[in-house]
Amino acid sequence: MIANIARAGLLVAALGVAGCSESSINDFAPKNKGLPQKILSEMKTKGMTRSSPVMARIFKEEGKLEIWKQKTNGRYDIIASYDICKWSGKLGPKYTEGDRQAPEGFYTVRPAQMNPNSSYHLSFNIGYPNTYDRANGRTGSNLMVHGACSSQGCYSMTNEQIEEIYAFGRDAFQGGQTEFQVQAFPFRMTAANMARYRNDPNYPFWTMLKEGYDHFEVAKAPPKVDVCEKRYVFNRYAEAGVSFNPTGACPATTQPQGLQTAYQAYQSKYDAAFASASRGKAADLRPSIAGTSEANLVSDWTKRRARGERVTIEPPSMAHDGTVTQTGRMGRIDSPEGRRMAALEAEQATKKKAAEQKAAADAAAKAAKAAAQQPPVVATVPTPSPIVETQATQAAAPAVEEGTSEKLKKKLLGLFGS
Repeated sequence: MIANIARAGLLVAALGVAGCSESSINDFAPKNKGLPQKILSEMKTKGMTRSSPVMARIFKEEGKLEIWKQKTNGRYDIIASYDICKWSGKLGPKYTEGDRQAPEGFYTVRPAQMNPNSSYHLSFNIGYPNTYDRANGRTGSNLMVHGACSSQGCYSMTNEQIEEIYAFGRDAFQGGQTEFQVQAFPFRMTAANMARYRNDPNYPFWTMLKEGYDHFEVAKAPPKVDVCEKRYVFNRYAEAGVSFNPTGACPATTQPQGLQTAYQAYQSKYDAAFASASRGKAADLRPSIAGTSEANLVSDWTKRRARGERVTIEPPSMAHDGTVTQTGRMGRIDSPEGRRMAALEAEQATKKKAAEQKAAADAAAKAAKAAAQQPPVVATVPTPSPIVETQATQAAAPAVEEGTSEKLKKKLLGLFGS
């Protein structure tokens, strides 16, 4: 039953894109990069062919990129797992150009998105923004899986890893697959992990992604993905001639009964596990983006950095309570624009210093000139005031008269014996 569901899903996906010619495939596919014999042997053991369809799954928290490949029974099985060398941002979706967030969601890669001449060794564009992103006003471009182990919003691998990943896609396209799906998640969407992050503001978005995650777990085939009412819907089939409007109301749809039954059984087990895990304490949580507020904050930092301005070495970070933190170290990106801005700033600093020195010299010269124009200062002894002198003489006179009279008195007393 599940195998039939898987084959039906593959047929619908295959009808989505047509006309992938051999010549166009050869244009993007370097012929000298092949898969190692160990992987080819494992494919044979698992019932896969070298050119059978592929899909990729990405888990941010675990730092893993997995390649899954279709077996002869129509179901997919994992064939390779790689440690992601670098991814930027936090857990949570990408919102806007420059927020440095690696995307989360369901994306599609076609041959034209493969780039053998990438500046990052090899790369493929994952297709951001997709229909869901555009319906929700999210912006950005050139989000890749690439080599060179350097990321500013991409998923970056080592050169050796991207050579193998690229070869998986090339071989599948050469085998007739017209597009492959990339599923990017914040973490493995188990009951334990969902319980850990149940209080995160991004939880509603992750719950929506989990439905697609669960459909894959049940059917082991890439789910059919559509968007209506600005949300993802999975493995839903509208009537003939009725389409999904990404921003409009969802149409009436049906779903294969076998898939519904399998999904409900899976969900019952999940609900019990989630309830059990929720009774524990949520610990070891990775930071997640604080919505559009943080996205805009980081985007502004990115724009100023691109202009060559001096900014903090690391982008600012916003907590979910609105608190902003940033490093104290400042710098500017080493780029032509950054070097131009550094030279301009140095020139401005030199001009400012020269102006300050000239102003100081002018002030000193002005002070010296003013001092030279002042008359010489002559020291003088103050002349006593005539009024003061007369008062002093008058005050001394009674003292003289009083002394003479006393002497005469004493002399007369001596003559007369009294």
